[in-house]
Amino acid sequence: MSSNQVRASHILIKHQDSRRKASWRDPEGRVIKATTKESAVTQIKAIRDDIISGQSKFSDVASQISDCSSAKRGGDLGPFGRGQMQKPFEEATYALKVGEISDIVETDSGVHIIMRTG
Repeated sequence: MSSNQVRASHILIKHQDSRRKASWRDPEGRVIKATTKESAVTQIKAIRDDIISGQSKFSDVASQISDCSSAKRGGDLGPFGRGQMQKPFEEATYALKVGEISDIVETDSGVHIIMRTG
């Protein structure tokens, strides 16, 4: 990983306004198309609360719930630099300290929480 790169894991919840309305959990997008953005935000807030309180482990929740294919790696996206992710995602990740978890981040993909790991 170069000095201008960060590493992060995330949990993504897609909704009916997401750019791609399908995921490994929902290949035909039935649940995603029926999920409002408000509902996705409510879900991700509850997930974040469980992780912050210590009830759940970030990587465990990511592997079960995240609508991103990174779920199979516990949400790990690996190292990335500026310009490789959607702007709100990039800005939130670079603003975090290692080990910190973001507030809810909205992108064209859906709603996320991000944990900076490097």
